[in-house]
Amino acid sequence: MNTTNKFSYTSALLTAIITTITFIVAMFAIPISGANCPGSCVDYPYMNTFGQYPRDFLWMPLAILLILSYAGLMLSIHAYVPENKKILSQAGLLLALMTATILVTDYFIQFSVIPMSLLYGETEGLAMLIQYNPHGIFLALEELGYILMSLSFLFMALAMPHRNRLETTIRRIFFAGFGLSIISLIGITLIFGLARDDRLEVIILSIDWFVLIINGFLLGRLFKNQNSKA
Repeated sequence: MNTTNKFSYTSALLTAIITTITFIVAMFAIPISGANCPGSCVDYPYMNTFGQYPRDFLWMPLAILLILSYAGLMLSIHAYVPENKKILSQAGLLLALMTATILVTDYFIQFSVIPMSLLYGETEGLAMLIQYNPHGIFLALEELGYILMSLSFLFMALAMPHRNRLETTIRRIFFAGFGLSIISLIGITLIFGLARDDRLEVIILSIDWFVLIINGFLLGRLFKNQNSKA
């Protein structure tokens, strides 16, 4: 097994596994604000939320690993596709790197800055950064990051060959992920406008993560088959 094949197989498997674990851990971070809050919600300026640490923050370091493994997976797909499709996969890879930059920065700041700022009472301007603000910077960057991720799925779907059933399935799942994300974006924007709170973030994140889990395992199988032929 050469280095490229080993990297591709590992990145696919890690993406699927880490995304699954992150999804499970994130389910325990029950929303205490925004449209999905079940009750006893906190209000602006959200400064009485330190008691939510570390439960509401544990998924973020995992999400950073998820995003980094996703970037590696997109690089692996770029290496896999035929030469005449590499301009499309390169566009997908560029979008993946933009996604990684935005989301890793967003999660790292939230995990590293917010809890300590709350603990020491350094709260000036914090309301715009904190994850509990449904109109804040954290959610806006998440929305942007996962929209760009869905766009990367589109370009990887266009680049992916369909010489066999496995490749065709992977391609269709990428197309489906992009399509569902765009439909969600348009639908929620038409209904709620800019007052969409965390509705879009929850939906598009879930769609993208499901795509990474399913196609992570399928791409792992594809790259493993490629290793067998090498």
